[in-house]
Amino acid sequence: MMVRTKLWYLENFNLRKILTLEERKKVAGTAVMQHVPRKEVIYFPSEASDSVYILKEGKVKIYRQTPDGKEIILNIISPGELFGELGIAGQQEREEAAVVLEDAVVCVIPLKEMLKLMQCMPCLNTEILKRLGTRVKKVQNRLESLICKNAEQRIRTLIKEIAQEHGRIVAGDPDQVEVRLRLTHADIAKLTATCRQSVSSLLKDMEKQGLIKYDRNRIYVKDLSLL
Repeated sequence: MMVRTKLWYLENFNLRKILTLEERKKVAGTAVMQHVPRKEVIYFPSEASDSVYILKEGKVKIYRQTPDGKEIILNIISPGELFGELGIAGQQEREEAAVVLEDAVVCVIPLKEMLKLMQCMPCLNTEILKRLGTRVKKVQNRLESLICKNAEQRIRTLIKEIAQEHGRIVAGDPDQVEVRLRLTHADIAKLTATCRQSVSSLLKDMEKQGLIKYDRNRIYVKDLSLL
């Protein structure tokens, strides 16, 4: 049985491409590896933004709660992605929560250590800032979708984004993408600011049109170009 070390997990964060072996070992030396079960909360709003996380296995949901108790999902994190990183940009307290959707393995790096590493490793600094920029762009696109698109367009856009970020090509059918992600109708509603009943109806319509095949554990997208 293969023992997966912190260095092994960090290798799979694509650090091999930007850092030397000694630099990767230095990063691994600052990290704590944690196994987190499904439904466990990794952090809550108002907690100090004093750590950065790299997801190595599983799925994590990032969300906020409105004053009236409604949940708004901001992002679904997949293996290899960074999250909880806004402390790098100066955030003092968390504004969102992170909860595990599928049993997860995370590498936790204290913010102070990450900032030191970024100072002495220009390539790491560039990579982290690039990922922060990607996150900001994703939020901007999400806001644009919420403001400018109707419910059906928002759901189509979401499914296309999820397929591009989390999907894999189905063997024997290069046009079809399988997304293995546990997403309920309620989750999709929270991601698209749409009522649950509308989500159910629109997903059924998309299945009838042959665009997707959906269940709670996966989504098959027949052809991304049609969404």
